[in-house]
Amino acid sequence: MKKHFILICLFLSVLTLHAKAIQEDLREADEKARVSYAFGMYYGSNLSTMPLEFDYNAFAEGFKVMMEDLEPQLSEQEAIEIIETALNNAREKTAAESRQREAEFLTINSRRPEVHVTPSGLQYEILIEAEGEKPASDSIVHVHYVGALTDGSLFDRSAENEGAYIPLQMVIPGWSEGLTLMGIGSTYRFYIPSNLAYGRDGIQNVIPQYATLVFTVDLLDILSFDDSGYDFEQDF
Repeated sequence: MKKHFILICLFLSVLTLHAKAIQEDLREADEKARVSYAFGMYYGSNLSTMPLEFDYNAFAEGFKVMMEDLEPQLSEQEAIEIIETALNNAREKTAAESRQREAEFLTINSRRPEVHVTPSGLQYEILIEAEGEKPASDSIVHVHYVGALTDGSLFDRSAENEGAYIPLQMVIPGWSEGLTLMGIGSTYRFYIPSNLAYGRDGIQNVIPQYATLVFTVDLLDILSFDDSGYDFEQDF
């Protein structure tokens, strides 16, 4: 790790520098104070997403040492190891909290009388039941769907007018299992646990760790590769 990288990792706030000017009125402070504050905001915003706790006095001291090329109390390797350990511990803590929240949600949701639970742990509601043909695990389905997190945040949906053509062999296990329960013309809502979706890792900036996914799906039709007329390679 280069010296400037350590600086970026450690740089959260410089409010302790020029504090008097900032506390009185930042916009009337000198240029150095305003630049320092702005950098503190920028890097503080980035690091605030991590579940880390900082000793701001020690932080400012480490920042000052690197900025002024003084002799640090830690070697570069020691600093790297401390940062890596802190980040790993933070990730483990976040993962444990996410897993606990998911377990609590699934337990509470499963107790609702309208929710069915399969042996795999997939949960679903029947919004509209139709007696049409049901897909097999290797079918291609034509569907409308909306995908959300348990807090209601949308992360995916099919095209409003066209829907989507989806080979069930090419999707997450919860999707494949859930669609085989539906007859053409049905509408179901699936609560797909993370172990049937994207697991511990999720998808960066889209799906969090240990996220239960909520899909509302309309099954419009069942097709084959030959009669679909659809280029699956563009989506999968």
